[in-house]
Order: sequence, then structure tokens, then C-alpha cells
Amino acid sequence: MTWKFSGKNRSRLAYIGRRHLGIFFNPSTSNWTKVVSDAEKIVGYPTSFMSLRCLLSDELSNVAMHVRKLVGTKHPLLNTARGFVYDSRNNLQMRGLIVLLMSKAAGPCPSNSDPICDGMVSGIYPSQRNLAEITELIHTAFLVHRGIVNLKEWTNSDGPLKDMQFGNKMAVLSGDFLLANACTGLAQLNDTKVVELISSAIGDVVQGIYHESSSSAEEGNLTVASWEDQTFLSHGALLAKSCQAAMKLARHGTEAQNLAFQYGKHLALGHKLNSDLQPFVKSGSEAAVFSLDSAPVIFHRQIVGPERWRHQLKQVQNMARQIDYTKLRGLIKMDRGVSQALDLCSYHGNKALEAMKCFPPSEARSALENMACAVTKF
Repeated sequence: MTWKFSGKNRSRLAYIGRRHLGIFFNPSTSNWTKVVSDAEKIVGYPTSFMSLRCLLSDELSNVAMHVRKLVGTKHPLLNTARGFVYDSRNNLQMRGLIVLLMSKAAGPCPSNSDPICDGMVSGIYPSQRNLAEITELIHTAFLVHRGIVNLKEWTNSDGPLKDMQFGNKMAVLSGDFLLANACTGLAQLNDTKVVELISSAIGDVVQGIYHESSSSAEEGNLTVASWEDQTFLSHGALLAKSCQAAMKLARHGTEAQNLAFQYGKHLALGHKLNSDLQPFVKSGSEAAVFSLDSAPVIFHRQIVGPERWRHQLKQVQNMARQIDYTKLRGLIKMDRGVSQALDLCSYHGNKALEAMKCFPPSEARSALENMACAVTKF
């Protein structure tokens, strides 16, 4: 089957009122779970356990034995480890599924006479399946690394200091082990462009995490524009560049690669916005704690200005400088920050849908479109 990507103008649409862990938060438990379940059937197997093969290796099995020492503490590595085996709410391993769906939606390049076509299974090349697993390993590695505790903020209630130190060592070593396996698999793909793409994505994630940890939420240094740039680095770059790499492995041209990149980028940004909006739109979440660097808060901060924002923070803080998030949520919902974040979420969801229009109709394309629609549902 031959098909072409149209040359439509895909410049960034103007967005009113703005310029601007990887965990996929569940936008709507029943809706998102159904979308994922249907998508997994299309690619042939449940990708929820895609990196389990590496996680059950002898090396990481030894790590798991040591991680049991953290039981009874509040070290985040425990929750991360539990999520690898079963987490129906957060769908930790979604990037690999999206890479496989993108591969299947694009299909083989019409002009490709490469013998790799002979190894295609369910419309997906073996190299693309390997890429999906590599993407998951990289994402998992960074999830583990994010579980490192700042010992300067350690308290007795978190657990014994020696156990927290031990947990940090395990987070560093096991995360590095996963990254090393991902890099080995990447080299075995024998495609220098793909190696360059995914290597740059790893660098983007590191840079994004660094900016996240160095920005001051209370001071309000982060603008909507810088939030979007930072979020792309830490949450969107790996997915976007993996989708692009999947097109490269099938020998698709620049246009197909760019559309795949745009889909991954906008889906990731839309999903992060959906996650940030949950405490403000979800019923029964009045007691939920939210980040002061989440999108609705940043929109609100930009609307009210730095002085009023600092005044509002003082209003909701007690003598120990602890924030009453219920009061702060009420103040934020009184202005237009939440509605503007909702509009931005819809914008990114629609841009992801737009990127899929030039792909031929198929079950895989429909599944990707359903995902883009799901991130805009609340």
C-alpha cells in the first residue's frame, strides 16, 4: 500500500493567554484502562510487563532481595518497585506500547526492499519491538533514579538513616544497570541515527530533571513557557524521539518521522497537563496535595503576578510554614488558571490527533487517536 504525508502547514497554533517519576497518570480510570487494553490487543501482547524480562534477570533479582530491607521505611524505591509488577492506576509502561502502535500505524515504507521486511510480525519489525523495550528500560531507569531521597530533608518518621542511605545506593545502582542494558540494546540496532536520537533523549530527560529540582516553586520563577519546555525535556522527549526512531527503523522519510515526533511530544504534554489538573477537577480530591510547579498553579501565578502570589502563599501557611492545600486550591480555582490549563490540555490533545491524520486508516491509528482523546477527558 502506498501513501503520502500531506504538506499541510503544521506551525504552532496561537494559544490565548500563554507562550508554553516518567509516569503516565491515569486520566480517567475506566476510560484510559479500556483504551490501553484495546491497544495492547492490536500490538499482540500486553506491554504493561514489557521490561519485566530485564527486571527478572539474576542481577536485578539480587537487587530485589536487598530492597526488601527497605520494608517499613518510606523510601520511594519501594513504591517504584511495586509499580513494576502491578499498577493498574498509573500504567507505568505506556511508552513502549505507543512506539509499537506508531510502528504498526505507519507500516513498512513502500519503497523499502530491505530484507528486514521478512521478519515483520503483526506489522511491526523486530527492531521496532526492541526499540519499544529499550524505551521502557530507559523510562524505568529514570523512575528508579527519581526515587533517590534528599537526606538533608530526612526525618525519623521516614525510617532509619542507614536504611535510607542504603535505599539511595540501590536506586543509583539499579537505575544505572537498566540504563546500561538499554544502551547495549540500542547499539545492537545498528542504526547510528537511532542511537543519536535516543541518546539525545536521555540527555533531555537528565536536563529536564535537573531543571525541575533547581526551580523554586514558591518564588514563582517558572513561567508557562518555561514549564512547557521543561516538561517536554523530562516527560516528552523520550516518547517523541522514540516514535521518530521507530519511523527511521522502517526507513520512512523525514515527513513521517516528524509527524511521529509531533504525536509523541503533544501526547506526553497533554498527559502531563491532565495529571496536573486532576486535583483541581476531580471530585473528592479536596485533601490532595499538588505541586506548586503544576500547570494550573503556574497559570494562576502568571495571572495574579508575583506579589499577589506571595501574599496568597502566606495566607495559606501556618506557623510552621506548612501549606493548607485545600485553601490554596480554593484561591487558585477562583481565577482562570485552571480553565487555561484545561485549554492547553485540549490544544495538545488536538495537535496529537492532527499528527495522525496523514497516516493510513487502521486499528493502530485509531488506538493512537483514542489515546489522544483520552488525555483531554476528565
